[in-house]
Formats: sequence, structure tokens, C-alpha cells
Amino acid sequence: MKEENKPFNDVIDHINKIEGNAADITKDSVKKLPKPLKYFGYFLAGFLSISILLMIILNLLH
Repeated sequence: MKEENKPFNDVIDHINKIEGNAADITKDSVKKLPKPLKYFGYFLAGFLSISILLMIILNLLH
């Protein structure tokens, strides 16, 4: 186990073994996603970013 992934106490180790650790997302794990799912994620992030920017700009112009 990598040093950065070692649990710092027994409770965290138990939770990781029972429930899994969703916070262990790395760039390598994102690269392994299917292409349609990756593109959907990029589209969703881009759409949300552009929508927020557009709302801010339109709100300032009003």
C-alpha cells in the first residue's frame, strides 16, 4: 500500500475495507472510464461553467 493511502487509525481502515473509499480518485482512474462517460462528464462540467458565467454576466448587465 502506498504511504499516502495508508489509514491513520483502525477506524478509517475498517471503514475503507467495509464501505470502500470513494475519495481515492486519481487521474489514472479517470482515464480508465469509458469514453462516452468521460465525454458526458466533460460536457456537464463545461455546461455548468458556461451557465454560471452567463448568469453572472447577464445579471450584471441587467
